[in-house]
Amino acid sequence: MTVSTDKSLPLRRRGPFGANVGDRVFHWGTLSIALIVPAVILLLWFVLTLDALPSIRRFGVHFFTRVVWDPNLSLEFGALDAIFGTVVSSLLALLIAVPISLGTALFLAELAPRRLRSPVSFLIELLAAVPSIVYGLWGVIVMVPAIRQIELWLGKPPIGYGMLAAGLILAIMILPYITSVSREVIQAVPRAQREASFALGATQWETLRGPVLRYARSGILGAIILGLGRALGETMAVTMVIGNVHEISASLFSPGYTLPSLLANEFAEASGALHTSALVEAALVLLFITIIVNACARLLIWRVAKGQARGVTE
Repeated sequence: MTVSTDKSLPLRRRGPFGANVGDRVFHWGTLSIALIVPAVILLLWFVLTLDALPSIRRFGVHFFTRVVWDPNLSLEFGALDAIFGTVVSSLLALLIAVPISLGTALFLAELAPRRLRSPVSFLIELLAAVPSIVYGLWGVIVMVPAIRQIELWLGKPPIGYGMLAAGLILAIMILPYITSVSREVIQAVPRAQREASFALGATQWETLRGPVLRYARSGILGAIILGLGRALGETMAVTMVIGNVHEISASLFSPGYTLPSLLANEFAEASGALHTSALVEAALVLLFITIIVNACARLLIWRVAKGQARGVTE
């Protein structure tokens, strides 16, 4: 065995601990960049908490349990109705959008002719580029009058603005996100999964329902949570169609409020320090809900992926 003694190759410069200087600079540089994201979240949390302290000290837990918002006379604030509206409108949007999105994703990934896949996919992804104010205007001009006709048919006062309108507009807005991600995940399922299912005599529907969707479910869950996060934070379109009334009602036709619409409507015209502090606390609640939803989603996706890996090894 011969050992190369070629001295033309430059020696790598090493630091005091034996590591290459370039590698160490790259390591610490990327680590610093990665730490920026949690640092920004912590800084945002700290600033919001600091500004919300007057409201937290005065109202305590009652801020989350009362339906009252009076910035003019009693200076009493409670965000239960806005929290309720945020959660209900987002879940209603998922209830509408998820079946449509998954059906569209399956069609584009498995059933659609090749000449239709690209144009239909482009049109769906184009929905994500439409500004939210345009969706809001469309909702006011087209959707609200249509809901009024439904209310008249049901014998209800023809309001049009309400939780149903907010849920529908949010469903349209999150549909391209769930559809696009789900389609990519389904297309990434190994072809061997399909061929093995067909070889065992399964029909196309049984193959899609079984091996394909089971293999892709962690990615589909991620797509759904991405859509939920988009729905929770949507502001302008929801503000224009939800009615902006501080109340909680079991009827989807009744007006309501969400945390983003509350901030959009009142923050620029806050009448005092306590009013501003209450609005900042509402923003803090929205941030908390978003973090909790994403944390639960990551845990769910991790458990599903772990179950898939255990199934493969067994």
